[in-house]
Amino acid sequence: MSTTRLAMEAIKAAKSALRKEIASIISELSPVEKKRQSAAVFQQLTRLPEYENSKRISVYLSTEDEIDTVRLLEDIFEKEKEVFVPRYLGGAMSMVKLRDMQDYESLPLTKWNIKQPAKEDVREDALETGGLDLVVLPGVAFTRAGHRLGHGMGYYDKFLWKCFDSQTKKPYLVAVALNEQIREAIPINEKDVILDKIITEKS
Repeated sequence: MSTTRLAMEAIKAAKSALRKEIASIISELSPVEKKRQSAAVFQQLTRLPEYENSKRISVYLSTEDEIDTVRLLEDIFEKEKEVFVPRYLGGAMSMVKLRDMQDYESLPLTKWNIKQPAKEDVREDALETGGLDLVVLPGVAFTRAGHRLGHGMGYYDKFLWKCFDSQTKKPYLVAVALNEQIREAIPINEKDVILDKIITEKS
């Protein structure tokens, strides 16, 4: 096996181990603690100038082990901004428009227990109608320098590279995270996109 191949396998194994470690830590957090951190992160995010100035925002639809984004969706609609949410189809992810909170509540669940617009539901695609100003990302682990460890499918990285190619101005990339998801360093490779900011309750 070549040296490059060995290095890639080592990075893959390190990522897998870190995902398991973080999952174990988060599983020990109470719903009350997750809610507390989510509220603090919401306050941090919505005070950002980049958020205030954005008109078209991509937001992930959270699960119980992530920073809750429901209040963020409500705030975006209250401020009459446009919101786009992930839809996973055929190994790729697109960002499609969410109309309002009632629309959010009616979304079906995927096999991963994540809300997403149905395949047959015709919706505006963000990259086809003007791009995005701000992307709010989930992840498993992060560094303060902007490195992100995802869930291993590469959906967000592939989408972001496509986004960079399709719009003249790069969107501002911000991840929201629990305190327990921050690390001094995480294993990365050249395909991993560096983020502009990582927000926790402490930052």
